[in-house]
Amino acid sequence: EDPRTYNEAMQSRDDAFGKEAIDDEIGYIMKNNTWVLCDLPPGCKPLGYKWIFKRKMKVDETIEKFKARLVIQGFREKEWIDYFDTYAPVARITTIRLLLALAAIHNLVIHQMDVKTTFLNGDLDEEVYMKQPEGFVMPDNEHKVCDTDF
Repeated sequence: EDPRTYNEAMQSRDDAFGKEAIDDEIGYIMKNNTWVLCDLPPGCKPLGYKWIFKRKMKVDETIEKFKARLVIQGFREKEWIDYFDTYAPVARITTIRLLLALAAIHNLVIHQMDVKTTFLNGDLDEEVYMKQPEGFVMPDNEHKVCDTDF
């Protein structure tokens, strides 16, 4: 069973995998400048966060990879108060089929890729502040929050 919390991941029998996956995720966040630490503006409440953990298993039931994702608990926001619109930039299947058909007609080579950090680069129209993640609270800045829209 996959860990449900940061502490469970750190205390599991696979803690080395968990620590590496968590460090990778925080590394991507820092490398992409996903947030900066700031003082919480008056009248604002910081959102919480949740670690999502997933083990990817090999055929022989050993762990191939341990994934960790840090997500903001945006479900705590209220529509028309904290945000006005939701949107995820994904392609429609008809668009993908059209591109594949055009590639086939013109004998083009198709490449596929996976961008691990794609959701770390989104632009937000609203101010979103998040509590610092457990295990990664910056010394001497414990009172600060993560500003995701700087």
